[in-house]
Amino acid sequence: MGKLKNFTIFFILTMLFVLVGGPSLDVLASPNAVAPNLGSAASFVALASSTLTNTGSGIFYGNVGVSPGTSVTGFPPGTIISGTIHIADAVAAQAQTDANGAYVNLAGQACSVDLTDQDLGGMTLTSGVYCFDTSAQLTGDLVLDAQGDPLAVWVFQMGSTLTTASASTVTVINGGQALNVFWQVGSSTTLGTGTRFIGNILAYASITLDTGAGLTGRALSLNGAVTMDTTGSPIITNIPLLRLYLPLIKR
Repeated sequence: MGKLKNFTIFFILTMLFVLVGGPSLDVLASPNAVAPNLGSAASFVALASSTLTNTGSGIFYGNVGVSPGTSVTGFPPGTIISGTIHIADAVAAQAQTDANGAYVNLAGQACSVDLTDQDLGGMTLTSGVYCFDTSAQLTGDLVLDAQGDPLAVWVFQMGSTLTTASASTVTVINGGQALNVFWQVGSSTTLGTGTRFIGNILAYASITLDTGAGLTGRALSLNGAVTMDTTGSPIITNIPLLRLYLPLIKR
């Protein structure tokens, strides 16, 4: 009788699993992610290896630059606040060295949850290291839950590309910090039109922000171009938006 009861429970649980289409999209990972030291790259909001191109009247908060390439265009119409353009100088070169070191650190962290072949859209993820064997896709909304820990860190490791669909979003809740999110991308990154993205993107190849995409974090390309169409974009900033607007609120 006991064996029959156990079998019945197992059968019911199995059917429920099939009916709901698998596990919940709320993922609880081991909190083993570690924020790498960005060094001098932390002062940049956009750093390219070959060329850095801005189209549109976007506002950038932080340094922008290129190394070893020598082309930075689009300023104006783009505006830089609390930052400088660095073109193949010692500052940009050191920032590239530091960004490469951070990239290696991120790639070497042990994966907590393998999300290969899953879309990040609709997920709620706690701090941890999330990996994709090849490409990663975000269609819709990704929520990062710090669970009350302001030091919570998220690391995403992609074997190849990172792509977001138009109007996708990444948000942090419950005390998390946008700049504690790291995206280690094995090739190129493309943020779709109107995307609202957070975190530090360290891409081995190019980084592209399509029309109106926004970034709170950093776009650091180790071996390619950074191309941004900031027509209609919010401020592209390497500091949290609350800290950015607080001086204006206090006036």
